[in-house]
Amino acid sequence: MKTIFTFFSLLLFFFAFSQTIGVTPFASGFTAPVEIAHPAADARLFVVEQGGAIKILNSNGTTNGTNFLTLTTATISTGGERGLLGLAFHPNYAGNGYFYVNYTNISGNTIIARYSVDSGNPDIANPATGTILLTIAQPYSNHNGGSIRFGPDGYLYIAMGDGGSGGDPENRAQNINENLGKMLRIDVNSGALYGIPPANPYAVISGNDEIWGIGLRNPWKFSFNRLNGDLWIADVGQNAVEEINKITAPLTPGLNFGWRCYEGTSPYNTAGCAPIGTMTMPIAQYTHAATGGCSITGGYVYTGSLYPDFQNNYFFADYCNNRIGMLNSSAVITWSNTFSGNFTSFGEDQNGELYLAGGSSGIIYKLVDTNLGVNDNSKENFMLYPNPANSNVFIKTTNIDFPLTAIISDLTGKSLSTQTLVTENDAINTSSLKNGIYLVSIKDSNGRNFTSKLKITDRTVN
Repeated sequence: MKTIFTFFSLLLFFFAFSQTIGVTPFASGFTAPVEIAHPAADARLFVVEQGGAIKILNSNGTTNGTNFLTLTTATISTGGERGLLGLAFHPNYAGNGYFYVNYTNISGNTIIARYSVDSGNPDIANPATGTILLTIAQPYSNHNGGSIRFGPDGYLYIAMGDGGSGGDPENRAQNINENLGKMLRIDVNSGALYGIPPANPYAVISGNDEIWGIGLRNPWKFSFNRLNGDLWIADVGQNAVEEINKITAPLTPGLNFGWRCYEGTSPYNTAGCAPIGTMTMPIAQYTHAATGGCSITGGYVYTGSLYPDFQNNYFFADYCNNRIGMLNSSAVITWSNTFSGNFTSFGEDQNGELYLAGGSSGIIYKLVDTNLGVNDNSKENFMLYPNPANSNVFIKTTNIDFPLTAIISDLTGKSLSTQTLVTENDAINTSSLKNGIYLVSIKDSNGRNFTSKLKITDRTVN
């Protein structure tokens, strides 16, 4: 079904915030969405609901009426931090149809399983193909982990919480014979179920073979920068500090991220701990006291083209204060104003544009830059004219190289038109546009991207 929002509602979301970080609704009708993923070179987004459903969200904002996959209560347990939590598509999904899920089974344990897409219908999975690869016992009902992702090395990374309770009472995160409180890495292309990458730190010495890194509390959201392979891990803190870890590619195995010895950079329980110099401290952190936050939702580095000021910044959110954070290259955090919906996940489409899942609202939002103004193109070195317009539009530029590709999108980022301009004398055809505000994204012959708003006025479209 298609989700329709009034223009007034879009403007309310788009202009209501003093910061440049904004969101606009893209689709609604989801129940407790906790993950957004997509296969390589696929315009569809796959939205994971904690209750067991995976739904396909199309690039035009419509949701398929039939679930891609449904796991029932005969397979999963839900409630609290349990349920269907993670989804990753094999790098060769287009060829083999494999995808992987992370869920809590009816015994409360973590399951990593493989499924296949239906051989005759790309919009549904074959539920009979479920194969359990890995089972991890969970001593408590919280800190079950969540995201699973394929890294640039082709291996599957699995984020595991410390098993729950409070303060990691059994010190599982520092125990190399436990898979809890770790980042795991397995080779799904080797072995009967999976193989062990030879560079895993305990592959040939004492310790669990699957471990890639230790010392994590609840890293339920992590991501890879799709352009350079850097790994970003957001780790939920205990009572005081939320942290962001960055591991620069090529990734170094065997890192210790410090928990339960440290919460962020603050000592928590250092009894029996290794020296702090042997641990990898976060690139950034924030305190509950200073922000009103209490649970970080990790996101992505923005690599899209619609919002140049966002590029190369890492975006995340806090579930409790309902704010979005932007971490720049100097490790400085800029916060948005307060939103609603309790953000549970970020997602990234094939173009690097970012989305957020509102856990309580059931809305999928798109991240937008609210500071991109009509006739404010000094940063982009081009001008749309006339603007506002009621007919065709031209581009005036000083240093952008033709030919250009011009993409017109609405405020949610849905593409409406793609046109090629060979010279400045070529016009952008706007005849199909109704009155309103649009985004015009320009890509020049050198691959550079620039974006501006375009206002269409005094127009009647039949």
